[in-house]
Amino acid sequence: MAFAAALLGVAGQAGAQNAPTTEPQIVERSVKALPSRDTQVGLYINVRPDCTSGPLPTIRLASPPASGKIVVRTGRVKATNYKACLALEVPAYVAFYKSPPDFVGSDTLMIEVKYPGGRTEIQKITVNVVRPGAQQKI
Repeated sequence: MAFAAALLGVAGQAGAQNAPTTEPQIVERSVKALPSRDTQVGLYINVRPDCTSGPLPTIRLASPPASGKIVVRTGRVKATNYKACLALEVPAYVAFYKSPPDFVGSDTLMIEVKYPGGRTEIQKITVNVVRPGAQQKI
């Protein structure tokens, strides 16, 4: 399974030299999804300054979505021009959201990401589930 690093929700670390912090960083973002379809909501990698992969972060579902389900799969990320790396391929965790077939509306979840260097990030992700063809009017 290969994914481009430009995909939504890339969480990466440039190495373990970052000093541990006591307060987790909170990141908020939103994603559009269609009912009953897998939608990528997170991509978690660890790229060292020499463009090799470091240990993957530990991820935990801190608050599940009220309506849908979250699944995490392993994969590989191929990217060009990521930070100082001209080309790389590294392992990754990829989080997918899937709503029930009849659900339309907003669903919120929180994922805790702990990096090997001690940094912790809480990602609050709002998934806006819309019917197919629900386009923004011009």
